[in-house]
Amino acid sequence: MDDLLNINGVTCAAINAGIKRAQNSSVNSNTKDTKKLDLSIVSLGKGTQTAAVFTQNVFCAAPVLVAKNHLNHTIKALVINSGNANAGTGLGSGSVGLKNAYKVCELVAKELGVKAEQVLPFSTGVIGQALPMACFEDNVSTLVSSLAIDNLPQVAQAIMTTDLVDKVHSEQFKIGGDLITITGIAKGSGMIRPDMATMLGFIFTDIEATQSELQNCLTQAVNQSFNRITVDGDTSTNDACTLSATGTSGVKINDCMDEFQQSLNAVTKTLAYKIIKDGEGATKFVEVCVKGGVSAKDCLEVAYTVAHSPLVKTALFASDANWGRILAAVGRANIAHLKVEEVSVYLGDVCLIKAGELNTHYTETQGQAQMAKSEIVITIEIGKGVSKESVWTTDLSYDYIKINAEYRT
Repeated sequence: MDDLLNINGVTCAAINAGIKRAQNSSVNSNTKDTKKLDLSIVSLGKGTQTAAVFTQNVFCAAPVLVAKNHLNHTIKALVINSGNANAGTGLGSGSVGLKNAYKVCELVAKELGVKAEQVLPFSTGVIGQALPMACFEDNVSTLVSSLAIDNLPQVAQAIMTTDLVDKVHSEQFKIGGDLITITGIAKGSGMIRPDMATMLGFIFTDIEATQSELQNCLTQAVNQSFNRITVDGDTSTNDACTLSATGTSGVKINDCMDEFQQSLNAVTKTLAYKIIKDGEGATKFVEVCVKGGVSAKDCLEVAYTVAHSPLVKTALFASDANWGRILAAVGRANIAHLKVEEVSVYLGDVCLIKAGELNTHYTETQGQAQMAKSEIVITIEIGKGVSKESVWTTDLSYDYIKINAEYRT
């Protein structure tokens, strides 16, 4: 469901702290940004356990480094800002980026009466600029005094950057007479090709679980959702996704592991779909399904090669059934033993290529009808194997170029 459900033990608040307008870039200089929320705090009740996954980008941002270190402690709060990524702000333990990220944790910890190491920091926005610390120093106290159980929709708004819409979803299931709730929010529109999790995602549940149990569940969930989406093939420096369990339902995860995993998968997959549908300049939601490979790795290699092809993506934008571009992308995928005669390509239920050759029954009218749809499925058969994988992507439009060309100008 798209109406966010509250989680007992989770309170939060969001505010316009002026972070976006403090930065010198077009993405933050829109006059509407003077009213946009850009700083959030989520407070986690006693007994809450938190797991997380982070970007694999070597140049990961300062808050990612701090959060990874703090995850070894019992987490009491999350602090999230948009408008400034606090990335590319220095190397080493003495960098201004790390100092500022830790200082933000200290500010929040002082107001909540916890340790700085019990706070996880997250940032998203423009790379290469120091955090405007006055925006945090002047607003953290107000945020803490405004914490409430029903403020998560405001947090979903506050984490947005180039997003046009917020991404929220909740799931529930029953075990006996007990109701378990999972609710999640995410942001992301461009620089989307996660290699761990999502752009920024925060999921909360009232199940009772250990950090290790949550980590296993979260890893499984992101591997079938956030790790299967791509807008532009770029992995962000700031990607992170957390899963926090308050235990307030009184139900232990071991009593409903299958049901919990299924519902968590539904939350992450729905949020991932919403990220693709809100991809920068996107007009098409595209699934690239590859089957018949000797391994899942081979299927994903082919799927991502097609999904990342600028020629395929621009053809999608033009609603042009240019099957040659798809076939060329398949042919250059880095997999062994690909045989031309085992390759077939479909648009929806229309067969374009059969056993490596143009289907004699195919017509351009059929292909055009499929490409004109706002949601398109490209199915590629690459052999007789049993593996099958899908990734989800967008087309490449004029607006994507415009948005990213003007991001800092």
